[in-house]
Amino acid sequence: MHRSGNSIAKPTLPVWIRHSWPVLIGLVLITLPTWRFIATQSWATEQGSHGPLVLASGLWLLVRMLRETREIQKAPPLWQGYAAIFLCAAAMVFFRIAAVIELEVYAMYGLFVATLFAFIGFRALSMLWAPLIYLLFAVPLPDSLVAALTNPLKLWISETAVSLLHMIGYPIASAGVTIQIGQYQLLVAAACAGLNSLITLTALTLFYVYLSHRANLRYMLILIVAAIPVAIFSNLVRVLLLILITFHGGEAAAQGFLHNFAGMTTFAISLFTIYLLDMLLRRVFRAGGSKAAAA
Repeated sequence: MHRSGNSIAKPTLPVWIRHSWPVLIGLVLITLPTWRFIATQSWATEQGSHGPLVLASGLWLLVRMLRETREIQKAPPLWQGYAAIFLCAAAMVFFRIAAVIELEVYAMYGLFVATLFAFIGFRALSMLWAPLIYLLFAVPLPDSLVAALTNPLKLWISETAVSLLHMIGYPIASAGVTIQIGQYQLLVAAACAGLNSLITLTALTLFYVYLSHRANLRYMLILIVAAIPVAIFSNLVRVLLLILITFHGGEAAAQGFLHNFAGMTTFAISLFTIYLLDMLLRRVFRAGGSKAAAA
């Protein structure tokens, strides 16, 4: 770690790399197996396909915001920086030996944050809360949490879709997340239940509203919370489309191109809905500000 006195000297990313290459090489070596797992076992699936996009855009935002914290960057005492790095690295190795990959990836994330803390200090680190939270979406969720989120969601979406289609006369019934329509049987999987788009939409909404409205925390929270019901509703629409495609076009049509097309369409609708909500909230906040100023 390159220091000047008690703090690092107005660092830029190339300076960090030039003076801290042993630390960076060590981090790459120790995290390489974890990154290999994430890339091959998480990002290669529909559930984790948003990971590379989140990682790239999150690092871009982090590097961009690092410049804004340059004046308050002050490295902590050496023992604090190394202690934080050592504890996170030890936790990562322990979880790897114990084969608890869900905790290993979060220990790796903690190691990344600890390394950043060792260079810039807590005050500057706290200013980077948005990209650091956003980057959490790049790593896979624990399986237990995935099950807890998807099971009620899958059940609600399947029951609601069956009820709606039954009301308009389709020969449809369900048992849990298994749907029977005509001679066809469908299973509402985790991806179709919306976990993928729920996580992705929430992440992209956080990225979008922070860039657009970073000075208004209340506004950001409203849009981020709004992304959850929007994603759930859009996935209800997706399941409805897949059921109708299966009934009218057959199983092959529903599992082929139209399956992916339905997913892309509903996700695009979700993003557009968030954009419309943003436009509406801007007008509401602007009108509220005008009334307050007039009063």
